[in-house]
Amino acid sequence: MKWVIILTFTIIYLLITFFGLGPVLLADGSIQERVITLAVVLLLYVIITIIYRSLLKKIK
Repeated sequence: MKWVIILTFTIIYLLITFFGLGPVLLADGSIQERVITLAVVLLLYVIITIIYRSLLKKIK
């Protein structure tokens, strides 16, 4: 069960990184648009990490 959670969250992290940080680094938009996108991506990382840690604690 633990490996399924780890694999699932690894895929989620990769998708957030690819689709979230890509527009931040490569977008043609304004700096304000990039900063807002970066803030949303960082917030998603925090939320996903909290969920991941809580699920791993429940398994132990």
